[in-house]
Amino acid sequence: MTTITENLTGKLELTSSPHIHSKWNTQTSMWMVVAALVPAAISGIVFFGFYQLLIFAVSIGFAVGTEFVIKRIRKQKVLIKDGSGVITGLLLALILPPNFNLAFTALGAIVAISIGKEIFGGLGFNIFNPALVGRAFLQAAFPVPMTTWYKTAFAVDATTSATPLSAFKFDSVFASVNDLFIGNVGGSIGETSAIAILLGGGFLIITKVVNWRVPLAMSVGVVIFGGVFWLIDPAVYPNPLFHLFAGGFLFGALFMASDWVTSPMTTKGIWIFGLGISLMVVLVRLFGGLPEGVMYAILLMNGFVPLINKYTRPSIFGEGQ
Repeated sequence: MTTITENLTGKLELTSSPHIHSKWNTQTSMWMVVAALVPAAISGIVFFGFYQLLIFAVSIGFAVGTEFVIKRIRKQKVLIKDGSGVITGLLLALILPPNFNLAFTALGAIVAISIGKEIFGGLGFNIFNPALVGRAFLQAAFPVPMTTWYKTAFAVDATTSATPLSAFKFDSVFASVNDLFIGNVGGSIGETSAIAILLGGGFLIITKVVNWRVPLAMSVGVVIFGGVFWLIDPAVYPNPLFHLFAGGFLFGALFMASDWVTSPMTTKGIWIFGLGISLMVVLVRLFGGLPEGVMYAILLMNGFVPLINKYTRPSIFGEGQ
């Protein structure tokens, strides 16, 4: 595709696509995402201990190593410095339970890269978020370790190791919004502290590394869908802020669903994508057999992205019906 534009001298220039450019290249953007994940990683270490550093190291090491081996086997150029393997490994580590088995962590990283990414052709071709593919595999293969939670380092005696969502689901206990915001609750390593996640996610939005419409669409959706049930019976259903800050919703909205490759390209498509994820999250949390549904909701909507792109793309100027 070509376009004709007028330059500063008044002359017309014929140029080929792409016509929209960003000041960030792929490699720089990848490492900016890694930097944005640092607050969540630090919060995980603060609340759950230094063992989490081993989980980070193993997950990143095996993710990068798996990518290196597959590229070598395929005789393709190895681009480890682009940061994509590091991001997958770090994202996977942050959505694992604290003190998780290192051997299982390594296996999850291998699956995330090989099945979630490279089997589709590598960076830019994967349909599903690779880190979530790795976690889904671990959830199916090792359900008990994947649902074993630990108290935070600052938990009082009355605080259990159960996550806020499981406490709500099975005991009808509503966690304090303040605890959810700070992160002094049970949960995955990097998903408990809303403030840490917002710091990193806000950085990505301000620098325009991610599209702000994705987390906004999800947030609006969870407030609307969660709010409807809360208004029906606030004694039974949690308020929308609980849905927003509890579990992996914020982390998923800012770092998973906003993935450039696996999210829609059109504005209308992004809203369909985000609202669809939020609807499924609320339904699973309130009526499903599991306390959390963010991972499954994002993966399911990832599968609809090609269809969403097809039916929400704008018409080409002059194109007939």
